[in-house]
Amino acid sequence: MKDQILSLLNTEGLEIYQLKALLISMNTVDIAETFDELNHEQTNKLFRILPKAIAADVFAYLETDRQQSIIEALNDIETGEIVNSLFVDDAVDLIEEMPANVVTKVLQNVPSEKRNLINRILQYPDDSAGSIMTTEYVDLREDATVREAFDSIRNTGLNKETIYTCYVIRRDRLLTGVVSVKTLMLSSPHERIGDVMDKNLVFAYTTDDQEAVAEMFRKYNLIAMPVVDKEQRLVGIITVDDIVDVIIEEGTEDIEKMGALTPSDYPYMKTGIFELAKNRFFWLLVLMLSATITASIIEGFEGSLALMPILVAFIPMLMDTAGNAGSQTSTLIIRGMALGEVRLRDFLRVFWKEIRVALLCGTALAVINFGRIYLMNGRNILLSFTVSIALIFTVVVAKSVGGLLPMLAKRLKIDPAMMAAPVITTIADAVSLFIYLLLARAILML
Repeated sequence: MKDQILSLLNTEGLEIYQLKALLISMNTVDIAETFDELNHEQTNKLFRILPKAIAADVFAYLETDRQQSIIEALNDIETGEIVNSLFVDDAVDLIEEMPANVVTKVLQNVPSEKRNLINRILQYPDDSAGSIMTTEYVDLREDATVREAFDSIRNTGLNKETIYTCYVIRRDRLLTGVVSVKTLMLSSPHERIGDVMDKNLVFAYTTDDQEAVAEMFRKYNLIAMPVVDKEQRLVGIITVDDIVDVIIEEGTEDIEKMGALTPSDYPYMKTGIFELAKNRFFWLLVLMLSATITASIIEGFEGSLALMPILVAFIPMLMDTAGNAGSQTSTLIIRGMALGEVRLRDFLRVFWKEIRVALLCGTALAVINFGRIYLMNGRNILLSFTVSIALIFTVVVAKSVGGLLPMLAKRLKIDPAMMAAPVITTIADAVSLFIYLLLARAILML
């Protein structure tokens, strides 16, 4: 399909009508993906060929650089038509990503009412429910009948983000209930909305964190959620398509933090090498400097290591095991906290569980390790025993740190993802190395 579009795009005459017919038959998301294959000139040409009925829908799915190219190529009237056809939340997303000159052009060419709505949403804090909501929703009155509700939906629904869930308000815009179109269809035309609506409300405040809102969507299996102000007056709604974007953004951010990266606002392929280097350098520096702790520990036991140099051969194995064990636990705990499965009050339960898991894993590894060292290192029982006992302590320490450190970070209002693999590995390495050398000195009497 993409090849066919590109072929028709590079021709003139009747083929343009064929191209327009082909575009009408396609899904808007698929059309938007086609733009990824085009240069700026082709992008602008194809967008002008799009029928007006689908142009705004396609525009909303385009990458930021494509949107900017198109806005810069359109005249003021065309810009106004496109932006005015966007839902408010999509228009806000557009403005947040555009340079100042493009933002000015956009705002100058939309009606004052929509411009005021856009500016109001832009005032909400980043990552808040208010910043991702839209004001295009269906509201109904409690005293209206089901028949009147359907008349209202028919008259206004075309320009609403969703009509499947309607929100019931009083004259002061106080949110009192929700009602689905399914409920309306199954109700008598003469019944009052107040009698058929669901008063068991699930809503978010404008200042709620968007990640918490995403968790509410998951918990209650919602497709839309009302957003209210401090007086519980309805000011907007959040739809599931925006929440999917939030989940992807938050998940990406957590993964980047867990990998010791400063989160980026742009995709990898559209981020310059200097930006990528800047995002990585800080944590590389911190982890490099923190690794000097292990060097200091080794220096402190230099005499013992000089008497029995074979001990050095097992340091990499112990440190790698510490890092791997800590990473396993921290991954589970951080993910559990993100999903609400692990809470701060579970601190002691997590500690006790990880201690037992660590003892099971550590003991099994120690038994295998004992046999390996005994057979491969001159059947030295004391050496085999020392390294194996150190391995048990290493796993216990690493899993304890991996489980408790993210929870401590949460308690201190730090993103638990910051305490993921690299940080935990550094701490576990240092502690396990110290225990290993201390045990070696005590058992082998070095």
